[in-house]
Amino acid sequence: MRSGDLRTWMWSEALSMLDQAERLHRQFFRMGSSPAQTWEPPVDIVETADALRVQVALPGVRTDAITVGGDASGLTVSALRPFAGGAGRGAQLHRIEIPYGRFERRIPLPMDALVLAGKALADGCLTLTLVKRQQSGESP
Repeated sequence: MRSGDLRTWMWSEALSMLDQAERLHRQFFRMGSSPAQTWEPPVDIVETADALRVQVALPGVRTDAITVGGDASGLTVSALRPFAGGAGRGAQLHRIEIPYGRFERRIPLPMDALVLAGKALADGCLTLTLVKRQQSGESP
């Protein structure tokens, strides 16, 4: 292996590790937040010509436990994900990697230009559909 290839590989590995650490920090340890809010679910946002689709990964969260709110600066999704580890009396926990407890995810969006048109939870994913408002002077 050439020296340049090794440097490129090392740089790539370092960036990958930094990215992984940042994701873990963002998802599980929201520094500065209240003790009751301990994690953030990952979010995907996809835009089409007339709408935004926001998907929030919420495995193990019941539909009736989810609160979706909004203001001019964005959406807030919050709920309580109960611990479902099945740890009964005398059980030993060997690893807990799946986050649980109270969470809140703030998603900055220009809500003055969007209308929440749909909310569905399927396969552990909350999908929010936000339709773009018609600007004055545009034809329908």
